[in-house]
Amino acid sequence: MSTYYNLLWGIAITVFGLIGVVAGYFLRKKIAEDKLHSAEQLAKKILEDAEKQVEAKKREAIIEAKDELYKAKAQFEEETRARRIEIQNLERRFSQREEHIDKKMELLDIREKEIQIKERDLENRERVLKSKEEKLNKLIEEERNKLEKISGLTQESAKKLLFEIVEKQAKDESAVIIKRIEDRAKEEAERAAKKIISLAIQRCAIDHTAELTVSVVSLPNEEMKGRVIGREGRNIRALEAATGVDVIVDDTPEAVVLSGFNMIRREIAKIALERLIADGRIHPARIEEVVEKVKQEVEENIKETGERTVLDLGLTGFHPELVKLIGKLKYRTSYGQNVLQHSIEVATLAGIMAGELGLDVATFKRAGLLHDIGKAVDQEVEGTHPQIGAELARRYKESPRVISAIADHHGDDPQRTIEAVLVQAADAISGSRPGARRESLETYIKRLEKLESIAESFTGVKKSYAIQAGREIRIMVDYSEVSDAVASQLAKDIAKRIEEEVEYPGQIKVTVIREMRATEYAK
Repeated sequence: MSTYYNLLWGIAITVFGLIGVVAGYFLRKKIAEDKLHSAEQLAKKILEDAEKQVEAKKREAIIEAKDELYKAKAQFEEETRARRIEIQNLERRFSQREEHIDKKMELLDIREKEIQIKERDLENRERVLKSKEEKLNKLIEEERNKLEKISGLTQESAKKLLFEIVEKQAKDESAVIIKRIEDRAKEEAERAAKKIISLAIQRCAIDHTAELTVSVVSLPNEEMKGRVIGREGRNIRALEAATGVDVIVDDTPEAVVLSGFNMIRREIAKIALERLIADGRIHPARIEEVVEKVKQEVEENIKETGERTVLDLGLTGFHPELVKLIGKLKYRTSYGQNVLQHSIEVATLAGIMAGELGLDVATFKRAGLLHDIGKAVDQEVEGTHPQIGAELARRYKESPRVISAIADHHGDDPQRTIEAVLVQAADAISGSRPGARRESLETYIKRLEKLESIAESFTGVKKSYAIQAGREIRIMVDYSEVSDAVASQLAKDIAKRIEEEVEYPGQIKVTVIREMRATEYAK
């Protein structure tokens, strides 16, 4: 019985085992199918997410591309706008240049017409002279025949007499014609010159300050005067030794006078003394220290002054040493006129006149600014300031035309350049205008007396008067001794003698007055 149960139990276990195996199989299959379905769903989701990301990236790329396109378009429009503005500026400049050229062409046309008018005038005068010559030939023939009949002279004798008569008549007539042409040419030249010079003067406004040979330093009180002097005058001696100027301490209340002809040294001494007074520490060592610092500051100021002057005039390309020398002119005077201000005025005037004549303005400004550059070192170097200035310009590689203008701005060279002529004219205008320069009373009176004595040394001169502060001399001549022709030559001779014997700024007008007075008394 137990065996039967064991068999049944074994069969049951086997059946249940098979059932478990089958169930496990189907369960694993179900699990596998679920996993496969889940994997498919996951793969599908991954694909969908990937497609979404691709689409997002695509949209982002499109947006970035559109943004880049917009930026490129904006940049292109900006560059196009800048280019358009540049083209408009170029067109404007070309238009201005074209207008300038048109004006010059109009001026050339006017001058050409004037030349044509003068040529026609000369041709007409030539025809008149030819006609008169033919008339003279006829008169000569008639006179010859008359003389042969009346005087019984030989042909050679009559010819000689007629030639003398005709020669005198021809000389008189030609002299009248030549004088008329000369007068007209002078009037036109003077009119043009006056126009250019007056325009230059109107457009030039430069301040001038007269410099003295002394500087006065104010003191806060009389006690400070004793401190400036120092024990047994040692502070004054130290200051004089360090600066090279004379320190004058007299009875003038609350003031110390610095005397010296070198304005740079005087300026250094003045600034140094003012700083010592403000600081309160005044002794030889401190004096030397302050003077040395002030020297460096003044040197720097000289350099800055030169650079500012060149910049204000719109000039470039100067050697650095030449710029320093230009700045040094601030501390030089001539007849009380500051040489730097005078040089700036000459440069401005020369540039304006050059512009009116259609010449290179920069070259003439440069020559005007440098014309007195020799005065920056003429206290240290031997020679006249034109010679020194020309040598400096040559050393610092200035152009030959500028060098020539510097060397000849006083009119010493017969082979003159146009630069030298205009610079001399500008120099004369700047130096001769009222108030520009001053001279001592003694020198002024001697110059007037010299002018009158030169004029009265000529034969036929009755009296002479120097007027207009010595810028004009009027000469009264004896009517019976001096003819009109001689009066004109006399004015030239006196002017030449004045140029040779008298030193003066600007120019002097020589006027010879010849008049006849007939007096009768009614009784």
